Amino acid sequence: MSEQPLQPILAAQPENGENTEQAQSQGPPAPTPITEQEVGEYREQDRFLPIANVSRLMKSAVPPTAKIAKDAKECVQECVSEFISFITSEAAEKCMMEKRKTIGGEDILYAMSTLGFENYAETLKIHLAKLRAHQSGNPGTASGGRANNGEDN
Repeated sequence: MSEQPLQPILAAQPENGENTEQAQSQGPPAPTPITEQEVGEYREQDRFLPIANVSRLMKSAVPPTAKIAKDAKECVQECVSEFISFITSEAAEKCMMEKRKTIGGEDILYAMSTLGFENYAETLKIHLAKLRAHQSGNPGTASGGRANNGEDN
């Protein structure tokens, strides 16, 4: 039994071109969810936040003399990455229902509230307002302070 070389699978095209407009107007097919087996095939570095970033954040939360075990860092790395995926998938679902392609800050806040993280969502609203004020060049307005109009104090 001889092995045949693999051939690419091509999408079926109408022979006389009659339904091409209808097929094009439907847009691309909806993405299929990723299975657990496919997730396992991704490299760890592609699924998780960088361990150096996680470690730096963890170190900032403990006294300078404290040490953090490698397995603790890896555990938090996995948990944080999973949490981000969880929240983002909920926000993405909202965007898909509203036929939008971009996930915004409000979508993340909505997802957090929907999933039972209201306390964190309230804190993030403040940070989002500060970020937007900073990006617009007016950092004093979000924190309740007076706006800096380019004058030196």
